[in-house]
Amino acid sequence: MKLYGFPASPNTWKVRALASYLKMPLEFDFVDLLGGAQHAPTFLALSPTGRTPVLVDGDFKLWESNAILQYLASKDATQLYPNDAKGRADISRWLCWDLAHWGAQACQPLIFENLVKKFSNRGAPDAAAVAKGTECFNKEAKMLDAHLARHKYLVGDALTIADFAVAAPLLYAEQAGMPLGRFANVRAWFERVTALPCWRETAPQFPAAAA
Repeated sequence: MKLYGFPASPNTWKVRALASYLKMPLEFDFVDLLGGAQHAPTFLALSPTGRTPVLVDGDFKLWESNAILQYLASKDATQLYPNDAKGRADISRWLCWDLAHWGAQACQPLIFENLVKKFSNRGAPDAAAVAKGTECFNKEAKMLDAHLARHKYLVGDALTIADFAVAAPLLYAEQAGMPLGRFANVRAWFERVTALPCWRETAPQFPAAAA
């Protein structure tokens, strides 16, 4: 299997971390998002959205990182994506929440404004966007913190792909100015998840800030 991605992206990182955890070899192909490689016709033939990561397994091409997590975890029997309707629905609930709220409204705006703009020389953060992102982060993290007060992981007491998906953006919490400090249960859960060696084994070299 081959993965096309941008190593510093949380979406690429979580897929590589999962593959490492599963001891599943992935050939990696770097897509230079800063250089515009995602707009090349050859890449758009793999990912018509022009986004990373993309997994190619033989003649099967799969884009969208959470779908890739599901696919990788389905290839062999694993507790990360158990083969029962309720378990998979519970995991899907968190993956949907990640896409619609946690990622899109809370984490990604703060990562873009406070981090991506800095190292790609795109100017100062938009104060209104940061304020809105912070408001959304506090709202969603409050719910997540309450849930994690009762559960070790997102789905009961066992690690699943939902934990990989939801934890990934928090890898840049400090640099992106995410107000994580007040959410003790989220912090403890994040430390449990990211203590797994697979995150260190796939960690990118983060680009230096643009001059």
